[in-house]
Amino acid sequence: MKREYSYIGKSLKRTDILDKVTGRGKFAADLKFSNMLYGKLIRSTEAHARIIKIDTSEAEKLPGVRAIITAKDVPSIKYGLSPARYDENIFCIDKVRYYGDKIGAICAVDEETLYKALKLIKVEYEVLPAVFTPAEAAKPDAPQIFEEYPGNINTEIHLEFGDVEKAKQEAYYIRTDRLQGQRTLHGFIEPHCSIAYWEGKRVTIHSAHQSAHYLQHHIARIFDMKEGDVRVVLPYIGGGFGGKVDISGLDIAAVALSKITGQPVKMFYDLEEVWYNGRARHGMDMKYTTGVTKEGKILFVENETILDGGAYTGLGVASAYYAGALLTVLYDFDNYRFDAYRYVTNLPPCGAQRGHGQPHPRYAFESHLDHIAEDLGMDPIEIRLINARKANTVTPNGYEVKSYYLKEANEMARDASGWKDKKGKLPVGRGIGVGNGGFVTGAGYCMYRTDLPHSVAMIKIYDDGTHAIVYTNAVDIGQGSDTVLTQMAAQAMGYPYEDITICTRDTDLSTLDFGAYASRQTLMAGWAVKRAGEDVKRKILAQAAEMLKVKEDGGYRFGKLTPEELDCEEGIVFVKQEPAVNITFAEVARAYFVKHGVLIGRGYYHPGKLGGTHKGAAVGTSPAYSSATQVAEVEVDMETGLTKVVGTWDVHDSGFVVNPQLLHGQVHGAFSMGIGETIWEKVVFDEKGKVLNGNFAEYRLPTALDMPYVESLVLDTFEPNGPWGVKEVGEGATTPTLGCVANAVYDAIGVRISELPLTPEKIWRALKEKEAKEKGGK
Repeated sequence: MKREYSYIGKSLKRTDILDKVTGRGKFAADLKFSNMLYGKLIRSTEAHARIIKIDTSEAEKLPGVRAIITAKDVPSIKYGLSPARYDENIFCIDKVRYYGDKIGAICAVDEETLYKALKLIKVEYEVLPAVFTPAEAAKPDAPQIFEEYPGNINTEIHLEFGDVEKAKQEAYYIRTDRLQGQRTLHGFIEPHCSIAYWEGKRVTIHSAHQSAHYLQHHIARIFDMKEGDVRVVLPYIGGGFGGKVDISGLDIAAVALSKITGQPVKMFYDLEEVWYNGRARHGMDMKYTTGVTKEGKILFVENETILDGGAYTGLGVASAYYAGALLTVLYDFDNYRFDAYRYVTNLPPCGAQRGHGQPHPRYAFESHLDHIAEDLGMDPIEIRLINARKANTVTPNGYEVKSYYLKEANEMARDASGWKDKKGKLPVGRGIGVGNGGFVTGAGYCMYRTDLPHSVAMIKIYDDGTHAIVYTNAVDIGQGSDTVLTQMAAQAMGYPYEDITICTRDTDLSTLDFGAYASRQTLMAGWAVKRAGEDVKRKILAQAAEMLKVKEDGGYRFGKLTPEELDCEEGIVFVKQEPAVNITFAEVARAYFVKHGVLIGRGYYHPGKLGGTHKGAAVGTSPAYSSATQVAEVEVDMETGLTKVVGTWDVHDSGFVVNPQLLHGQVHGAFSMGIGETIWEKVVFDEKGKVLNGNFAEYRLPTALDMPYVESLVLDTFEPNGPWGVKEVGEGATTPTLGCVANAVYDAIGVRISELPLTPEKIWRALKEKEAKEKGGK
């Protein structure tokens, strides 16, 4: 029987709601400091070129310009995610590698002066041949973008588990499909912004970033400082989706310029600059070969994926591994070969985007699996039910999967969507499709090598017991983690939700946490907060046991009390067997303060060693894995190719749900993002590598008018590795959408379009080709 809790499992009011609806909450761009200067990066106007000369003399003469810096003025140290692929300097030293690359920075007293000065800076280049696709980068005579990456291959992966060749001999049917996913952008509304100022040997940075500690770590490393001398404060953040995890040139330049000028410096991107620096989703070319039995059971999968990484690595090495790592979690098969090649090209660098490395591979394999089902005469959901991974299993690449209910998710989505009454029975131009997905619930290893806990929390109770502060550096980027963690703290302590404040996003005032990435915070920060709350509760119950035993009102009749005989809920400490005998939390806390001093609870979380021993085994490891099934119904205009998604159903296996309303919000947002990437979104470049649609007028994002009916359903499951049985929803909900919508379009028109997005033009051309073939065959 499912337990009813006081504070979790309920859609409580968001902790930040008043700040956001009233405009009281401040974002980085809203902040102003005394004597603050305004700064911009100086950017390349060539995609690949040697830097011959940077002439800043005219700009330096302009009144109001305070400093101009280039590579010669800053440390030459490189940075990135993996030490083996640190390939990005603060500013380009010898050559630029993409249009918009960083060659310097400038600051001035106001924005008007700043923009005037930027126009006065002259850069002389020796233009070099450029490559804009992996196919161009792979040619024998292609220019080498980095000497350390022969053949322009930045990351190369070759993994095999089981015996693929033997499985090929045993397979009843083998099919190969090749599909392409495009480069897309996160679409957050707030551009990056960073403000830095120095006080003695210490620097403070206010930044729109997804991880205060990760930024602190790299700033300290780049400038050869102690981490304790770098303070990072994150104001409210206007969305991230992975685009604010990588280290930004803005933060580094702000620190450097502030050091030189002795004044606060605000660095900021305009919206177009985000297209060059937002670390978009990788474009991918994916080929799958799968062998199955007559009944549709998968015997082996071969996966070859080519990624367009753009000019630098950053988080891209993880993207390459993620492209193949999690297929084995989704479906249960023993034999798997994964080959991946991440090429550097002369386009803006790619990185993490919601569902890191997963939406394109899920789209490709879910399309591929639908074709196999069709060839075998099977229903698409039936083949997924046969192959769905089960709970308490281990994947061939060494991931331990505890709770996993993909089969049940498929069955619930099938029933909720009316699948049996629609599949194969809808009129031409209308179709229904299914897709599966899921994600990690926190990466098993941190973003840099360390033995530190993944999350630490502390809870302090005021001396009069009437208020609690939760300290954590988990980062709320709009998803509601502050609210969820406050609910968890309230539940763990038995303390009123409305009397708790959360203190986060400040490396001086908060505790250690690695921030918002890999859907980690509800489980990882949740464990730390839960344990801190339980620590408070233990101390409260021990103190209350001393206080209740001396009450002389005859209320307690069992003799001397022990803490185990007590409990605390909603701010009341009571005897379990006789709840009428009670005392308020506040009274106990005051007594504790008098006797022991400040009442503080502490908690931390580390997942321990996870995963296998093969190269790259760290990527994809997680204490828990979510699963999800989505069904989409579409209408396609057979004359114009225009597609409209009319209905969507999502069933998420996300463990215990702390806040249902926030979960459903994540699902709706994931559908919006997934539908956009399937039908409209693509970053377009000209022949020089310049972005052609770097604005929200020409880069087509879904609006409220494009959103279909969405039914968000939740399986009542329990994850043993999560606090109260929780696991993720935020990123996993994006991963099935591309596949289910693409499969629905295929069902509607009878033609598979192998390259995203599924634009009206592509659909129209595919229908015309189909019509011509049908006429030619008669």
